[in-house]
Amino acid sequence: MSHEPRLDALSRGAHEGDYILSLADILRVLLRRWWIIALFTIATLGVAVGYSYFQTPKYEASTTILIGQTQNNTSTSSTSNLSASDLQGLQTLTTTMAAAITSDRIAAAVIQDLNLSIAPEDLLKNLSAQQVPETQFIQITYQSAHPEMAKRVVDDTGHQFSSQVSEISPNASGVTATIWDKAAVSEEPVSPNRSRDALLGFAVGAMLGVLLSFLLENLDKGWRSIEEIERASGLPALGVIPKFDPPRDKSRKRG
Repeated sequence: MSHEPRLDALSRGAHEGDYILSLADILRVLLRRWWIIALFTIATLGVAVGYSYFQTPKYEASTTILIGQTQNNTSTSSTSNLSASDLQGLQTLTTTMAAAITSDRIAAAVIQDLNLSIAPEDLLKNLSAQQVPETQFIQITYQSAHPEMAKRVVDDTGHQFSSQVSEISPNASGVTATIWDKAAVSEEPVSPNRSRDALLGFAVGAMLGVLLSFLLENLDKGWRSIEEIERASGLPALGVIPKFDPPRDKSRKRG
């Protein structure tokens, strides 16, 4: 027989307990529609890789700030002199200070100091500040297409933040922000991640190809073999009607 199996009927047979779609049936569908899976995989992979290669590479620079507090002319930046409650308070304060770094006030100061021709919100799009978990350290990072620019922005951000904290909190119980590490820039671009994009494109394309293969199989209204009909219906086949081609009328053709 020349027809292909219908998965919807097979599924009905499975609900009735007569037939369960086996791994062999799934493999047959995949092998029969392999070209669809391959086409979608190659197309999606090509789009993902092409998109990745057209993206501007970005470098990342980072520096570290240590948050402390002075009490009675004694610095409490060192955790060895702190009680548990003081340490917890400083760590909570560090979270707040991390949010202050990515504020318009700091961004505007950096732009003015470096004489940049961008708006504060544009600078903040590539600037981030996160507390190192359970510490008084804040890591500042900035991404740019130019590694030297990334380094300058990170350096100046730490500088401006430390200076403004000193100006705002000059009293005996003031908060301190000390630049702990000099800015370091990545040797290789951190984005785009071409390996990740290629793997994602491959996975998405293969998944779409498989889904379309089973959808087309489900829409097919024919059967491929007697065995598939028997499995789906639960009844034995009594016989096969052969394909019959009626003879051509040669006399009519001559006339």
